[in-house]
Amino acid sequence: MLELCFCESGDWKFVERVRALYSFIRCKCQRFVLPPCRSVLTVACEQTEVLLFDPISSKHIKTLSEAHEDCVNNIRFLDNRLFATCSDDTTIALWDLRKLNTKVCTLHGHTSWVKNIEYDTNTRLLVTSGFDGNVIIWDTNRCTEDGCPHKKFFHTRFLMRMRLTPDCSKMLISTSSGYLLILHDLDLNKTLEVGSYPILRARRTASSSDITSSSLSSPRAVGSPCHQNDSGPLSEKQMSRSSQREGGSPRNSLEVLTPEVPGERDRGNCITSLQLHPKGWATLLRCSSNTDDQEWTCVYEFQEGAPVRPVSPRCSLRLTHCIEEANVGRGYIKELCFSPDGRMISSPHGFGIRLLGFDAHCSELVDCLPKEAGPLKEIRCLYSHNDVVLTTKFSPTHCQIASGCLSGRVSLYQPKF
Repeated sequence: MLELCFCESGDWKFVERVRALYSFIRCKCQRFVLPPCRSVLTVACEQTEVLLFDPISSKHIKTLSEAHEDCVNNIRFLDNRLFATCSDDTTIALWDLRKLNTKVCTLHGHTSWVKNIEYDTNTRLLVTSGFDGNVIIWDTNRCTEDGCPHKKFFHTRFLMRMRLTPDCSKMLISTSSGYLLILHDLDLNKTLEVGSYPILRARRTASSSDITSSSLSSPRAVGSPCHQNDSGPLSEKQMSRSSQREGGSPRNSLEVLTPEVPGERDRGNCITSLQLHPKGWATLLRCSSNTDDQEWTCVYEFQEGAPVRPVSPRCSLRLTHCIEEANVGRGYIKELCFSPDGRMISSPHGFGIRLLGFDAHCSELVDCLPKEAGPLKEIRCLYSHNDVVLTTKFSPTHCQIASGCLSGRVSLYQPKF
């Protein structure tokens, strides 16, 4: 039987609050006297710091004390040496593990807090999003000390989180107003101006009872978050013509959903955290009610297949699993994650983390899809913090989980066989 134990170093305690744990990254850097392919755990802090650790030895490697001029929100590795950070100071910084004394460059383009960083490995385009509602594309192929060429790709109101699917074929955007936007057949080289993309339909995600029925208009379809021209969304006739021009598969077509959340049908919800299954099978959401008195973790399966009509969405989401959360630390965003194989979920739960599975045996999602939405199974709870846990992350290379809490404590867990 698998048993989890807690492994911690006394050095892993900081004055600053931990904003996020990101990117256990496999690196070959010898500057820190690490063996080849040893992982590095990076920690984004509430003030201006970025911390780097060796999670195997629990040693503190480096502190970037003035990585930004305000809170650091996200860290993303582009390869085994180059990584990007973003901040409430509205900038993105590029760093090289081999030379951490100075930034490679600083990127300017957002006008408000920058919250997310994604990277398309096929095109080497960096994608960022912020509370200014903008999704910006940065061409790292032409990066200089002065920055990178960039362009505004998309804009929506109330933007919270943005993710790319593992194959970079879709972009998902969550909003504080409860909408989930999906850009299908993604083409990052094509700028989306207002009214230039087909809006497939605003609707609520399908449940198992209506999965075969036609799309329903969302109760909140009026005043959807995406910018539209004065004539409103494209008509079905216009969208059909667009599909014909593009060979039946328009690039960057937009689907607007209001995900079904248990208990939130009448009150609405805010999608605070957005993650994707490592195999692209599903999306994982952390939702809170508009009154902040309930929190849910929900899994939605991607429904692929031919549309009923040419203008219908080619992909929708179906709620398959969910579980109510502890709702401790109201107002703070809790970042959850999938395990590298996608069989488990680690979710902040009060002063610890909760490991969840699709069934009690940690089976693959595709092997235990319910006909009706069912509860996630609690595999194990791990409590080691003295404050609210805000973030958790699986290592992609070792049997380890990390968690970080509001008071700044970082904890490592590893299995004991």
